[in-house]
Amino acid sequence: MTLAPVVTLPLLGMVAPLPGFPDYRDYVLVTADGDGLLFWLQSMDTDGPRFLAIPPARWFPDYTPSLPRQVLADLDLDDAADALLFCLVTVPAEGVAAATANLRAPVVLNPANWRAGQVVLPDGRLPIRRPLRR
Repeated sequence: MTLAPVVTLPLLGMVAPLPGFPDYRDYVLVTADGDGLLFWLQSMDTDGPRFLAIPPARWFPDYTPSLPRQVLADLDLDDAADALLFCLVTVPAEGVAAATANLRAPVVLNPANWRAGQVVLPDGRLPIRRPLRR
């Protein structure tokens, strides 16, 4: 059996804590597979949370959210096209086949300074639970 290589991106500093996790601001993104389709957004604290995340462009090519100017300013992004986006995934009790991605509240990352933040987008057409099936 061949194991996929583990790739970890630098430390991400959240400009604001993720909703429901006020004590955690430092995270890393670690590949959960060897293909770059799944990542763990892992708190640096030993007792901190870990979230399954996806790069939405790989799963939903039509996903092109408009990022608010304030988000760009908070992350020191001059252009929204420079941002990296990750959507958090929920795997319900029914199992992986029923997994969904939250397209309404992506984690936005500036790869130049590794600042990040989760933003709730005002576009009501973006689903909170979009099935992951490809």
